[in-house]
Amino acid sequence: MFPEISLVVIWLVAAASFALLLALVITSGRSRAESRLQELATSPHGAAQASDRIPSLADSPLAQRVRQQEKKNQLKARIVQAGLYRRNATKMFVVIRIAALLLPPVLGFVAGSMGLMPAMYAVSLGILVSVAGTIAPSFWLDYVKRSRQMAIRRALPDALDVIVVCLEGGLSLSGTLSRVARELVGAHPLLATELSIVEREIQMGRTTGQAMRRFADRFDLEELRSMASVISQAESFGSSVVKALGVYADTLRVRRHQFAEEMAQKASVKILFPTLLLIFPGLFIVILGPAAIQIYEVIIKGNLAG
Repeated sequence: MFPEISLVVIWLVAAASFALLLALVITSGRSRAESRLQELATSPHGAAQASDRIPSLADSPLAQRVRQQEKKNQLKARIVQAGLYRRNATKMFVVIRIAALLLPPVLGFVAGSMGLMPAMYAVSLGILVSVAGTIAPSFWLDYVKRSRQMAIRRALPDALDVIVVCLEGGLSLSGTLSRVARELVGAHPLLATELSIVEREIQMGRTTGQAMRRFADRFDLEELRSMASVISQAESFGSSVVKALGVYADTLRVRRHQFAEEMAQKASVKILFPTLLLIFPGLFIVILGPAAIQIYEVIIKGNLAG
């Protein structure tokens, strides 16, 4: 009994140490590397000193902290792309991952101590659940991001058609976005919400191109980046936004048609595996079952008669 308890304690200490390390990495504030680089950039001889120290900085712990800060920024971007726009969304995500890492081993240890199940089995199961709970939130973020991208990709051509009609009718771009957001609430609620955010950013002083680029960054979608580029170029060169958006709407409509054809071609391949695994065995049983029973009866009766 005592060796099992000691091994359980070792596993708990290891899990707690890993969770603490993960929390320090994710929730670390401004790194010393950033402060030092800013100091070098603002000093008179900062450029020369930085060029002399870059080779040594690349392999130093400060460079590792810079990479950790980059990973933290990437996590924030992934959370925003998943539709979690609140300021404390990153902290809540980190807390959930830490809780998913620590709670299952603790619960397994408690269950083993109370005799509800063998100690080794309980702790091992808790560790497996904690590993799955640590990895699962990342997969969930990717799934939500892909779902949002798919919804916007399907709704964007229809929205561009309505935008072009409103602009040709004489509405301003801000008024057009407001009108389209109201019209698309029922059909495409996600796009309507995002267009409302874009309209609010334009009213706060950003240009339409800047607001659309932020819209594209929230979804990490190439179609939105291209649309933002089209609007920015139209604003920069003074060309007609209506014509540019009309041509881009036709392009997106062709892309959507090509994407539908691609998915249709993939469907024939994807349906092959369920057919082989689920449908064919049932057909074999229905078709060959009676014949097999008759053959079996003939063989048994023949042996008995012989």
